[in-house]
Amino acid sequence: MSSATPTPSRARRLPVAGVLRLGRPSDIWFKPALSVVVAVAPPSLILVALGRLDLAAYTMAGSLCALYAHNRPYVARARVLAGVVLGMLGGLAAALVAASLTENAVVLVTVGAALAAVQKVLCDATRIGPPAHVILTFVSSASLFVPQTLGQVPGHLALAAAAGAWAWLVGMAPAPVRPHGPERRATAHALNATAAYAETAGDGDGDPRARSAAYAAVQAAWQTLLAAGNRPSATRRALERLVVRAEVALAAPADTDPVRLRARARALRGTGRVPHTEELRTDADELLGAAAERATAPRPLWSRLGPLTPIAVRTGLGCALAGYASLALGVGRPYWALVTAASIYQANITLTWSRAVQRVVGNLVGVLLFAAIAPIAHLGPLALVLCCLVCNFGAEALIGRNYWLGSVCVTPLALLVTEFPGYQPTGDLVTDRVVDTLVGALVGFVAAVAVTNRRAGRRVERALDAVAHARERAARLSADPRSTPAALESARRGLAAALVDLRATADAAAGEWWQRALPQERVVLAEQAAHRTLAATVRRQGLLPDPGTSTHTEDARP
Repeated sequence: MSSATPTPSRARRLPVAGVLRLGRPSDIWFKPALSVVVAVAPPSLILVALGRLDLAAYTMAGSLCALYAHNRPYVARARVLAGVVLGMLGGLAAALVAASLTENAVVLVTVGAALAAVQKVLCDATRIGPPAHVILTFVSSASLFVPQTLGQVPGHLALAAAAGAWAWLVGMAPAPVRPHGPERRATAHALNATAAYAETAGDGDGDPRARSAAYAAVQAAWQTLLAAGNRPSATRRALERLVVRAEVALAAPADTDPVRLRARARALRGTGRVPHTEELRTDADELLGAAAERATAPRPLWSRLGPLTPIAVRTGLGCALAGYASLALGVGRPYWALVTAASIYQANITLTWSRAVQRVVGNLVGVLLFAAIAPIAHLGPLALVLCCLVCNFGAEALIGRNYWLGSVCVTPLALLVTEFPGYQPTGDLVTDRVVDTLVGALVGFVAAVAVTNRRAGRRVERALDAVAHARERAARLSADPRSTPAALESARRGLAAALVDLRATADAAAGEWWQRALPQERVVLAEQAAHRTLAATVRRQGLLPDPGTSTHTEDARP
């Protein structure tokens, strides 16, 4: 245990260098980029042909659901996309009804802030993933300030629902061609991350960050495979074996061949056969890992909502204050400030600051891009729709490299959408957007600082206790010669999951302000001890990485 006495901690240093640094694009950046274009184009072009482009904002709401769930197996993707469409319709319905009942801007901003807080918490609790709540909040907040009557609400919701159904079909379209694509990508990522850690290990513990990233990738691979359903298939079994091998390599990096892991990851591209693993045990024993994962019950939703309370309060308060400040300054579209505030909230203050800087830079460059393309968009309805499609594609193609770069295309897209009912002076739109961006980012960040998250430290303590209990169980079973393979596997898997949770909890807490000093030394010592126990358990099970350089493949076609 650390001998350091926790002392009150004040504001931590906020990062500046590296916030705008570009990273590598996602392996599948083109999938959401193409999907959103295919989802947006037909409804918008139909409305252009009918001369009703003023309704395109409602079909756009449904079409944007195609941005979600591209990393999910198709069985899970069907459910997630349906949930996103229903969530979008729920937020849109609440916004349209509110807009039809009152024109009081303060009331509308308050409703928008409450919706943003609910959307943020539900997306975080269900781990919906990018773009998470931001699209839902943009749709509901913008709809609050569209003139509306109660009689129009059903028709507008029907347009959004029809476009949402089309977006669902677009998201599911690749399933017949590459039915195991998401699982293969997740497994390949786990193998590559494990190889990256093994390359740093040598005879020591290796890079702790690479090790944490590898454990997280392996855990994500298991979740992806489990989300694919319980239907047995040769491909699924082969992928599960590869994830087990990645787990074993993490526990014994010195005995791992990184080149072999990377070769297996490369072989998972496309639709070819899944690489074969030369086993030291029977298939039934090897897949005890998969059985142990399936036996682990998921955490109930309510248990994941509690820790998100500070984030919910930050989001609701920050969005409301940003909207009120925009109204006080006389800006005609306070929902832009509200959405800006909603978009910056991340797991902790440090990450929120980084996102605020990225949002401001991206939006400021984006309004310049809008000013440049506005004359083209004003050539006619078709030109306006085509400009929106280009911005949609650019946003999804670039946002994976850094959030600010994607915002450069998101900003003109949001401005172009406001012109569906009719063209507006470019100068006024640019001015309002700049003011609302600065107000939303500033007020939103101040609200994040004001709402403390003192529970973060307590969650680290609980995570430390969970790792200690899991390690004790694994060590006890490993030392007992009567332990069954299933019990050893379950204990090893429980300890690995506890380690992933500890690192995620410690990283989130490290970026918070106004809390006691975190037990960083205890976290490091707990991780080191747990990794030693994992290695001992692996050796006790006989789960050493398979030797040799065989390149045989298992006949497991997708």
